[in-house]
Amino acid sequence: MSAFSVSERGVRTILIGVVMMIAGFILMIGGGSSDPDVFNEGMFDACKLVAAPIVILLGIAVVIIGIMKKPKEAQK
Repeated sequence: MSAFSVSERGVRTILIGVVMMIAGFILMIGGGSSDPDVFNEGMFDACKLVAAPIVILLGIAVVIIGIMKKPKEAQK
């Protein structure tokens, strides 16, 4: 029996979920303006408003799955 309650595969799944969340936050970057008198429509891009939050939520779901899934040794 391993010393950790999460298997190697679970750790890999968690890392994939974390990378997905980071990618979602990177998708949200940008759209601002350095001049406060200029309005930039780029912050209302569909990628920032729809795709990025979905990617972040999927990353959270993958992390939860990686944590909750039992290792194969424990399932027997």
